[in-house]
Amino acid sequence: MNILIAAAKTGGHIYPAVSVGSEFIDNSHNVIFLGSNNILEKNALKNQPDIQYESILMKGFRGNGLASKLLVLFNLPLNIYTLIKLIKKNNIDIVIVFGGFITIPVSLAALILRKPIYVHEQNTILGSANKISSIFSRKNFLGMPLHNNNLKKSEVVGNPIRNAFKPLLQKKYDENIHIYITGGSQGAKYLNENIPKILKDISHPIFIKHQCGSGKKEEVVRLYEGFENVEVEEFFDNPNLLIDWSDFVISRSGALSLSETMSMNKGSLMIPLPNAIDNHQFFNAKYVEEKGMGIIHEQKNGIENLKSVINLILSEKKYLVWQEIESQINHTEAAKNIVSSILKQSTS
Repeated sequence: MNILIAAAKTGGHIYPAVSVGSEFIDNSHNVIFLGSNNILEKNALKNQPDIQYESILMKGFRGNGLASKLLVLFNLPLNIYTLIKLIKKNNIDIVIVFGGFITIPVSLAALILRKPIYVHEQNTILGSANKISSIFSRKNFLGMPLHNNNLKKSEVVGNPIRNAFKPLLQKKYDENIHIYITGGSQGAKYLNENIPKILKDISHPIFIKHQCGSGKKEEVVRLYEGFENVEVEEFFDNPNLLIDWSDFVISRSGALSLSETMSMNKGSLMIPLPNAIDNHQFFNAKYVEEKGMGIIHEQKNGIENLKSVINLILSEKKYLVWQEIESQINHTEAAKNIVSSILKQSTS
């Protein structure tokens, strides 16, 4: 079969899409990845030479100004027409969308051509574009259970992540506490500016690995000045090894990051991005906290609250409790389960 997969802009959309595409390739199907000519998309596909890459000119809708929104709407009919031609030319059998505004023209083109549409939502809040596409979809795959939303034709399968995100090291219970801090590949200003100052004053014996993002290393190293047990890098190549090394992770609460951490049986101090659309990072974190695998700090609560939360985690050794709880969702098998479900429906 010929599969069209659409995802754009953010790693939370792109990497699960690539994982599913790779699984289809392993099952001897042809895959086209449709993006928006973004460097992150191209980097994600570097090691996937069998996946054909196509792109359309498209920007996001929500969170942009009126002029940008009008331009997106103005270009929508042309994008739908372009995608109809692409689907016909490549004899596409199935379309899978992973969120972002690119989902809209892809789904409408597939609907016009009466092609089966499938949706994957990574977060606990259904994105606006996926919400529209889910109306036409045969099935909606969920990375985590949705918050206050009874979506029809849905199944919680997890967020597709690499098999590398499985525990390797045996659990340790010594007094040296390992903390991995990450704001993602781009870093996080709030984490970079505040976490070093707080950890320098901690009396517990801690070892730190801090991913700070491009161009931010010098400043973060300066903030850790005088603290010996710390390694700061703009980007770590193998985050699975960092999570495995750690006792717990301090991070934002994007769905993919949380899925990776939970899959390695580690807990998180989660600091949701305050301006995330629909506050989805907070609800992602809320789900993890309710499962007993982490604790939330909201930026609006202030630095003193953050200090208190970190001291609470360390003094009560909450990270040990978190390590005893296994994720109820098998994210490393998500891609296989999605592909298996789609192929089963296609042949029935």
